Amino acid sequence: MRTFTLTPLAEGAAGLARRVPCSAGAPSPGSAAQLARFARDALIEEARLTPKPALVDARGSGAHNDLDLATMLRSAHALEPTFEALARASCGAAPGTALRTDLARIGRAGEAAMMRATQGSNAHRGAIWIVGLLVAGAAIVHTPHASHGAYAHAAHICATAATIARFDDLFARPTQSHGERVRQRFKVGGARGEAQDGFPHVVRVGLPALHAARAQGCDEAHARVDALLAIMASLDDTCVLHRAGLAGREAAQAGARRVRDAGGVATQAGRAAFDALERALLALNASPGGAADLLAATLFIDRLLQHRMGGRTASWNN
Repeated sequence: MRTFTLTPLAEGAAGLARRVPCSAGAPSPGSAAQLARFARDALIEEARLTPKPALVDARGSGAHNDLDLATMLRSAHALEPTFEALARASCGAAPGTALRTDLARIGRAGEAAMMRATQGSNAHRGAIWIVGLLVAGAAIVHTPHASHGAYAHAAHICATAATIARFDDLFARPTQSHGERVRQRFKVGGARGEAQDGFPHVVRVGLPALHAARAQGCDEAHARVDALLAIMASLDDTCVLHRAGLAGREAAQAGARRVRDAGGVATQAGRAAFDALERALLALNASPGGAADLLAATLFIDRLLQHRMGGRTASWNN
């Protein structure tokens, strides 16, 4: 029988971003540092969650030959100053071209820091964009409305981050990254579309699945794996499409649905379906890295809701 684990967070390490005073009414500098810690922790928790299908976890490298858990953890710690800088740049700001351009500059510096920490392996390029935008949105939407429940606050953060994502980066250069080529070839939205659409796989899929699994009595590790599978079941994952094309997408989506239909990973039938899903993805050398980034984003928002909403997180449908 598989053991599903959540290991404690490793403490430590990253230096602080440049201190920039927040404007009146915006979060304190300490709040920016806290958002960065939540983002770092979300990346660590996603990486350490075990088992995940064909992804880096405590068992090994999955479908990757240039990543392992230690590398993922170094990357997460190296990105903490980037997340703090993103939060500080967004304090008191309004979504617009100037903010989008500033965040992109910080993100590019963060990508360089990640590459130094991993000796050139792409551990978290997608997460810098996905989680970084949510950090910016959370820095702007820093106080829940008194009448809002957890869902409304999460949706507001995601909508604010989406507004930022729709503006142009004035210094962007044309790119032919793997993700961009997949977007063009398969006519899918990718990480850019996910952000510009308001992060539907976070607010409509990942968070509800996570909270539903907890409500059903699943332990935290099972609940998080179930949230990952819910995301995989409908996501046009550009990482999977890049590695294995439409066959990979079908294997990932259909396999994730079979695990969920069998009752999730907490059931014997669900574990068997999970193992079959992993075998299929490994045979195709397909890693659902886009879904992993969105799970990290889900965990970031979940942690933020627990901090900001307290007991009101139970009223998820409000």
